[in-house]
Amino acid sequence: MANRLEIQDLWVSHEGKTILKGVNLALPLGEVHALMGPNGAGKSTLGKVIAGDPNYRVEKGRILLDGEDITELAPDERARKGLFLAFQYPVEVPGVQVANFLRLALRERLGEEPRIAEFYARLKEAIELLDWDESVLSRYLNEGFSGGEKKKNEILQLLVLRPRYAILDETDSGLDIDALKVVARGVNSMRGPEFSALVITHYQRLLNYIVPDVVHVMMDGRVVKTGGPELALELERRGYDWLKEEVAGA
Repeated sequence: MANRLEIQDLWVSHEGKTILKGVNLALPLGEVHALMGPNGAGKSTLGKVIAGDPNYRVEKGRILLDGEDITELAPDERARKGLFLAFQYPVEVPGVQVANFLRLALRERLGEEPRIAEFYARLKEAIELLDWDESVLSRYLNEGFSGGEKKKNEILQLLVLRPRYAILDETDSGLDIDALKVVARGVNSMRGPEFSALVITHYQRLLNYIVPDVVHVMMDGRVVKTGGPELALELERRGYDWLKEEVAGA
Protein backbone atom coordinates (compact mmCIF):
# COMPACT_ATOMS: atom_id res chain seq x y z
CA MET A 1 0.00 0.00 0.00
CA ALA A 2 1.34 3.41 -0.98
CA ASN A 3 1.43 5.68 2.08
CA ARG A 4 0.50 8.90 0.38
CA LEU A 5 -2.29 11.24 -0.60
CA GLU A 6 -2.42 11.22 -4.37
CA ILE A 7 -4.42 13.33 -6.82
CA GLN A 8 -4.67 11.84 -10.30
CA ASP A 9 -5.86 13.87 -13.32
CA LEU A 10 -8.53 15.64 -11.27
CA TRP A 11 -11.12 17.70 -13.13
CA VAL A 12 -13.67 19.57 -11.00
CA SER A 13 -16.51 21.96 -11.73
CA HIS A 14 -18.67 24.27 -9.63
CA GLU A 15 -22.00 25.66 -10.83
CA GLY A 16 -21.18 24.62 -14.37
CA LYS A 17 -17.70 26.20 -14.43
CA THR A 18 -14.60 24.03 -14.67
CA ILE A 19 -12.12 25.03 -11.95
CA LEU A 20 -9.63 22.17 -11.71
CA LYS A 21 -8.28 21.01 -15.06
CA GLY A 22 -6.29 17.84 -14.63
CA VAL A 23 -4.51 18.29 -11.29
CA ASN A 24 -1.78 15.77 -10.50
CA LEU A 25 -0.12 15.89 -7.10
CA ALA A 26 1.38 13.39 -4.65
CA LEU A 27 1.91 14.00 -0.92
CA PRO A 28 3.87 11.12 0.67
CA LEU A 29 3.30 10.41 4.35
CA GLY A 30 5.95 12.14 6.44
CA GLU A 31 6.37 15.17 4.18
CA VAL A 32 5.11 18.76 4.26
CA HIS A 33 4.29 20.31 0.89
CA ALA A 34 3.32 23.89 0.07
CA LEU A 35 0.73 24.73 -2.57
CA MET A 36 1.10 28.26 -3.95
CA GLY A 37 -0.38 30.25 -6.79
CA PRO A 38 -2.18 33.50 -7.65
CA ASN A 39 -5.79 34.24 -6.73
CA GLY A 40 -8.25 32.09 -8.64
CA ALA A 41 -5.73 29.35 -9.42
CA GLY A 42 -7.86 26.68 -7.74
CA LYS A 43 -5.83 26.10 -4.56
CA SER A 44 -8.68 26.34 -2.05
CA THR A 45 -10.98 24.42 -4.39
CA LEU A 46 -8.48 21.56 -4.43
CA GLY A 47 -8.37 21.55 -0.62
CA LYS A 48 -12.16 21.44 -0.35
CA VAL A 49 -12.48 18.69 -2.95
CA ILE A 50 -9.86 16.55 -1.19
CA ALA A 51 -11.91 16.92 2.00
CA GLY A 52 -15.12 15.97 0.17
CA ASP A 53 -17.05 19.23 -0.16
CA PRO A 54 -20.31 18.22 -1.89
CA ASN A 55 -20.68 21.61 -3.56
CA TYR A 56 -18.05 20.63 -6.11
CA ARG A 57 -18.49 18.06 -8.86
CA VAL A 58 -15.66 15.70 -9.75
CA GLU A 59 -15.87 15.29 -13.52
CA LYS A 60 -12.82 13.07 -13.92
CA GLY A 61 -9.87 11.72 -11.97
CA ARG A 62 -9.28 10.14 -8.60
CA ILE A 63 -8.25 10.97 -5.04
CA LEU A 64 -6.28 8.17 -3.39
CA LEU A 65 -5.52 7.92 0.32
CA ASP A 66 -2.94 5.26 1.17
CA GLY A 67 -3.83 3.54 -2.09
CA GLU A 68 -7.60 3.59 -1.48
CA ASP A 69 -9.86 5.51 -3.85
CA ILE A 70 -11.80 7.97 -1.64
CA THR A 71 -13.22 10.09 -4.49
CA GLU A 72 -16.80 9.09 -3.69
CA LEU A 73 -16.54 8.98 0.11
CA ALA A 74 -18.43 11.43 2.34
CA PRO A 75 -16.40 14.02 4.29
CA ASP A 76 -16.89 12.23 7.64
CA GLU A 77 -15.65 8.95 6.15
CA ARG A 78 -12.53 10.68 4.85
CA ALA A 79 -11.95 12.24 8.26
CA ARG A 80 -12.14 8.84 9.97
CA LYS A 81 -9.43 7.62 7.63
CA GLY A 82 -7.12 10.37 8.87
CA LEU A 83 -7.81 13.33 6.59
CA PHE A 84 -8.13 16.83 8.11
CA LEU A 85 -8.99 20.22 6.63
CA ALA A 86 -8.18 23.48 8.43
CA PHE A 87 -10.62 25.98 6.95
CA GLN A 88 -9.68 29.32 5.48
CA TYR A 89 -12.84 30.77 7.06
CA PRO A 90 -13.75 28.69 10.15
CA VAL A 91 -17.45 28.81 11.00
CA GLU A 92 -19.00 29.70 14.35
CA VAL A 93 -21.02 27.01 16.14
CA PRO A 94 -23.02 28.66 18.97
CA GLY A 95 -23.91 26.45 21.91
CA VAL A 96 -21.12 23.90 21.36
CA GLN A 97 -18.17 24.25 23.70
CA VAL A 98 -14.69 23.79 22.26
CA ALA A 99 -13.86 20.94 24.66
CA ASN A 100 -17.07 19.04 23.89
CA PHE A 101 -16.59 19.49 20.16
CA LEU A 102 -13.05 18.13 20.36
CA ARG A 103 -14.13 15.15 22.48
CA LEU A 104 -16.89 14.22 20.03
CA ALA A 105 -14.59 14.73 17.03
CA LEU A 106 -11.89 12.54 18.60
CA ARG A 107 -14.49 9.85 19.33
CA GLU A 108 -15.40 9.80 15.64
CA ARG A 109 -11.73 9.81 14.65
CA LEU A 110 -10.90 6.86 16.93
CA GLY A 111 -14.16 4.95 16.45
CA GLU A 112 -14.58 4.72 20.22
CA GLU A 113 -14.95 6.95 23.27
CA PRO A 114 -11.52 8.43 24.10
CA ARG A 115 -10.14 7.77 27.56
CA ILE A 116 -10.79 10.84 29.66
CA ALA A 117 -7.24 11.05 31.05
CA GLU A 118 -5.69 10.70 27.58
CA PHE A 119 -8.09 13.23 26.08
CA TYR A 120 -7.37 15.90 28.68
CA ALA A 121 -3.65 15.23 28.46
CA ARG A 122 -3.84 15.95 24.72
CA LEU A 123 -5.87 19.10 25.39
CA LYS A 124 -3.45 20.39 28.01
CA GLU A 125 -0.40 19.73 25.82
CA ALA A 126 -2.00 21.44 22.83
CA ILE A 127 -3.19 24.48 24.80
CA GLU A 128 0.28 24.98 26.26
CA LEU A 129 1.93 24.63 22.86
CA LEU A 130 -0.37 27.33 21.45
CA ASP A 131 0.22 29.70 24.39
CA TRP A 132 -3.51 29.71 25.07
CA ASP A 133 -5.52 29.89 28.28
CA GLU A 134 -7.59 26.82 29.23
CA SER A 135 -10.65 29.07 29.50
CA VAL A 136 -10.95 28.79 25.70
CA LEU A 137 -12.16 25.21 26.16
CA SER A 138 -15.42 26.39 27.73
CA ARG A 139 -16.14 28.96 25.01
CA TYR A 140 -18.49 28.17 22.16
CA LEU A 141 -16.76 27.02 18.99
CA ASN A 142 -15.35 30.12 17.25
CA GLU A 143 -18.18 32.32 18.59
CA GLY A 144 -16.73 35.75 19.35
CA PHE A 145 -13.26 34.55 18.37
CA SER A 146 -10.94 36.94 16.59
CA GLY A 147 -9.61 35.89 13.20
CA GLY A 148 -6.35 34.81 14.80
CA GLU A 149 -8.14 32.82 17.50
CA LYS A 150 -10.17 30.97 14.87
CA LYS A 151 -6.98 29.95 13.11
CA LYS A 152 -5.38 28.87 16.39
CA ASN A 153 -8.50 26.82 17.10
CA GLU A 154 -8.03 25.00 13.80
CA ILE A 155 -4.49 24.06 14.89
CA LEU A 156 -5.83 23.05 18.31
CA GLN A 157 -8.11 20.59 16.52
CA LEU A 158 -5.15 19.35 14.48
CA LEU A 159 -3.10 18.72 17.62
CA VAL A 160 -5.90 16.87 19.41
CA LEU A 161 -7.19 14.78 16.49
CA ARG A 162 -3.72 13.92 15.16
CA PRO A 163 -4.67 13.13 11.55
CA ARG A 164 -2.32 11.45 9.10
CA TYR A 165 -2.91 14.01 6.35
CA ALA A 166 -3.78 17.67 6.93
CA ILE A 167 -4.85 20.28 4.38
CA LEU A 168 -4.16 23.77 5.78
CA ASP A 169 -6.07 26.28 3.67
CA GLU A 170 -4.46 29.72 4.02
CA THR A 171 -4.08 29.29 7.76
CA ASP A 172 -1.76 32.31 7.73
CA SER A 173 -4.30 34.80 6.33
CA GLY A 174 -5.11 37.58 8.77
CA LEU A 175 -2.47 36.56 11.31
CA ASP A 176 0.01 38.95 12.89
CA ILE A 177 3.60 37.76 13.19
CA ASP A 178 3.21 36.46 16.77
CA ALA A 179 0.11 34.42 15.93
CA LEU A 180 1.82 33.16 12.80
CA LYS A 181 4.73 31.83 14.86
CA VAL A 182 2.36 30.10 17.29
CA VAL A 183 0.41 28.43 14.47
CA ALA A 184 3.64 27.32 12.80
CA ARG A 185 4.90 25.90 16.10
CA GLY A 186 1.77 23.78 16.35
CA VAL A 187 2.13 22.43 12.81
CA ASN A 188 5.85 21.77 13.20
CA SER A 189 5.22 19.81 16.41
CA MET A 190 3.20 17.33 14.33
CA ARG A 191 5.96 16.69 11.80
CA GLY A 192 7.21 13.13 11.64
CA PRO A 193 6.91 9.86 9.71
CA GLU A 194 3.17 9.49 10.45
CA PHE A 195 2.04 12.99 9.47
CA SER A 196 1.85 14.98 6.24
CA ALA A 197 0.50 18.42 5.46
CA LEU A 198 -0.41 20.32 2.32
CA VAL A 199 0.02 23.98 3.24
CA ILE A 200 -1.98 26.25 0.92
CA THR A 201 -0.64 29.79 0.99
CA HIS A 202 -0.02 32.89 -1.10
CA TYR A 203 3.06 34.02 0.75
CA GLN A 204 6.58 32.99 1.60
CA ARG A 205 6.31 34.40 5.13
CA LEU A 206 4.51 31.30 6.49
CA LEU A 207 7.09 29.09 4.81
CA ASN A 208 9.82 30.85 6.77
CA TYR A 209 8.41 29.04 9.81
CA ILE A 210 6.93 25.89 8.24
CA VAL A 211 9.70 24.98 5.81
CA PRO A 212 8.24 22.67 3.14
CA ASP A 213 9.92 19.64 1.65
CA VAL A 214 8.29 20.36 -1.71
CA VAL A 215 6.56 23.37 -3.29
CA HIS A 216 3.84 23.05 -5.94
CA VAL A 217 2.54 26.00 -7.95
CA MET A 218 -0.98 26.10 -9.37
CA MET A 219 -2.21 28.29 -12.21
CA ASP A 220 -5.51 28.14 -14.04
CA GLY A 221 -6.60 24.93 -12.37
CA ARG A 222 -3.39 22.95 -12.90
CA VAL A 223 -0.13 22.27 -11.08
CA VAL A 224 2.36 23.89 -13.44
CA LYS A 225 5.63 23.62 -11.50
CA THR A 226 7.06 21.62 -8.61
CA GLY A 227 10.33 22.22 -6.82
CA GLY A 228 12.05 22.59 -3.47
CA PRO A 229 11.75 25.39 -0.89
CA GLU A 230 13.83 27.63 -3.16
CA LEU A 231 10.87 27.79 -5.57
CA ALA A 232 8.82 29.67 -2.98
CA LEU A 233 11.68 32.11 -2.48
CA GLU A 234 11.88 32.69 -6.21
CA LEU A 235 8.14 33.40 -6.36
CA GLU A 236 8.53 35.85 -3.49
CA ARG A 237 11.30 37.63 -5.35
CA ARG A 238 9.92 37.58 -8.90
CA GLY A 239 6.15 37.21 -8.53
CA TYR A 240 4.10 34.97 -10.80
CA ASP A 241 4.40 36.75 -14.15
CA TRP A 242 7.66 35.03 -15.12
CA LEU A 243 6.10 31.66 -14.45
CA LYS A 244 3.00 32.55 -16.46
CA GLU A 245 5.27 33.35 -19.39
CA GLU A 246 7.20 30.12 -18.92
CA VAL A 247 3.98 28.07 -18.88
CA ALA A 248 2.58 29.90 -21.89
CA GLY A 249 5.74 29.21 -23.86
CA ALA A 250 5.91 25.54 -22.93
